[in-house]
Amino acid sequence: MSLLIWGIVGYLLGSVPFGIVITRALGLGDLRRIGSGNIGATNVLRTGNKGAALATLLLDSGKGAMAVLLARYLTGEGAGIIAGAAAFLGHCFPVWLGFRGGKGVATFLGTLIALHWPLGLIACATWVAVAAASRISSLSALVAAVSSPVVALALGRSDVAAAAAMMALLIVVRHRANIQRLLAGTEPRIGGGR
Repeated sequence: MSLLIWGIVGYLLGSVPFGIVITRALGLGDLRRIGSGNIGATNVLRTGNKGAALATLLLDSGKGAMAVLLARYLTGEGAGIIAGAAAFLGHCFPVWLGFRGGKGVATFLGTLIALHWPLGLIACATWVAVAAASRISSLSALVAAVSSPVVALALGRSDVAAAAAMMALLIVVRHRANIQRLLAGTEPRIGGGR
């Protein structure tokens, strides 16, 4: 029963659409009608407000980490894993937005950092390395996500690997259009251009 409760708490934490809250509070318009229509930090950056994008990134990653840390502290490691995975699902499928949320990358990274910080830092470093080499945000996210379950296993955390695999699979599914553009060579690069 406690795991179910932590799943619900994690989902509700994850479902807070910080990108929309921040852009509305700053008078930047409805984020769902800007750029890609996504509610995450990458699309907030398209408003031209770097501070708003950074705040969205930190808050979206922070809600995943908070769900893990709170559940772990009050109940245990298993509850932390459930709460973190649920926060990720809450970001991707928020009830407040008709279950149409973001792609989950920032929440994924924040969750991993809280679940097992070496794994989280490796995932972040992977994102940065791929982004520096390719200047393509979606490719960076996909490589970081898909490699994380393997890294978790290598670090001896099979419990975290299972959660990371579930989240990575959903990240891949939610990046279908990006993958098609990557294959076609038309995916936009960070900072504009192709």
